[in-house]
Amino acid sequence: MNGRGTLWRMTLLGIAAVVVGACPKTPEPGDPLRGLTAAERGRFEAGKVWFDTIFTAATGVGPLFNAAGCIACHNAPARGGAGAISEIHASALLPNGFCDPLADKGGPVYQRLVTDALRQALGIDREPLPPEATDSGIRTTPDVFGFGLLDAIPEATILALSDPDDSDGDGISGRPNRFFDGRIGRFGRKALVPTLLEFNEGAFLLEQGITTPNAPEENTVAGDPLPAGVDPAADPEIIASDIGLADAFVRFSAPPAPRDLTTVGERGRDVFERVGCAKCHIPTLRTGDHPVSALSNKEVSAYTDLLLHDMGPELADMCLGLDAQPAEFRTEPLMGLRHMNRFLHDGRATTIQGAIELHGGEADGSRALFQALTDAERTALLEFLRSL
Repeated sequence: MNGRGTLWRMTLLGIAAVVVGACPKTPEPGDPLRGLTAAERGRFEAGKVWFDTIFTAATGVGPLFNAAGCIACHNAPARGGAGAISEIHASALLPNGFCDPLADKGGPVYQRLVTDALRQALGIDREPLPPEATDSGIRTTPDVFGFGLLDAIPEATILALSDPDDSDGDGISGRPNRFFDGRIGRFGRKALVPTLLEFNEGAFLLEQGITTPNAPEENTVAGDPLPAGVDPAADPEIIASDIGLADAFVRFSAPPAPRDLTTVGERGRDVFERVGCAKCHIPTLRTGDHPVSALSNKEVSAYTDLLLHDMGPELADMCLGLDAQPAEFRTEPLMGLRHMNRFLHDGRATTIQGAIELHGGEADGSRALFQALTDAERTALLEFLRSL
């Protein structure tokens, strides 16, 4: 190659390097949001330490717990992802229609593990359900990717999507759940928890048995106080600033970017709309004004409306909050769906198609349309979903 050819090749390589450098990296599971400031990125990185911390009895875990650290549940395919752990929740639907979360009886989360000290004191291997519980349900571990964006969706958006009386006659009557103080919920399989900070802080106590400044007392054993001497760590077992760092990791975690669609996948997107999936799994939502620029006024490919929908008697398990009846569940976000291997709130479906075929209630019509699809249409729809 002569000098001119060498110069030309070097110029092309230089241009390519500039173009590649100018294109932001596509977010992978566990990556931070684009556009964070240096300080926000620092809190994200520092939060990994608390997300990865495995607590011991001496540092506060338990005496009742589901896992000894956030990473023990949220680890697949990366830190912040889903996991293999399932747990038991329970409540009591009273004759007057009130849903009792059994907070004075250890509810609504009943821990599956105990420390050695509690086992020796009471002879139990897990927290028993109290006789007051009328219903219970299994809950799998969700991923928390993109949860900061969901937290930034305005309440007005959620309310605008609701149609509790099915006024448009399409058979879909989504409605918000409300926390016990009346605030609109959005996190959890029943959309009980209003804010991400409450969701994250609550996980320390309910999942790990780690007391916090806002919840400085240990869980009871189905309502009975802990025996003396089984909890050596002083309360609260984690301070607010460290909770804030763990919250920052979750808040600033990016949703995985969808894969580029093939021609078949593009047809599947059309099928997704045509069979009515998009009536609940709203493809995009927009965040509102937010002090964090990376969360402010962003389009989110969330595929949810954050509302409760009746999923039919086959999936029904328990009530929760002021409004969620046993058959009602929040529309599951589909961000990062391709990384999941258990589906629905209890993980009973092991394939996306299996999950679709278990949709009932308000989804009866969409399920019937799905079952009536040609093989080619069904293949296209599933390829689209596996791109998310």
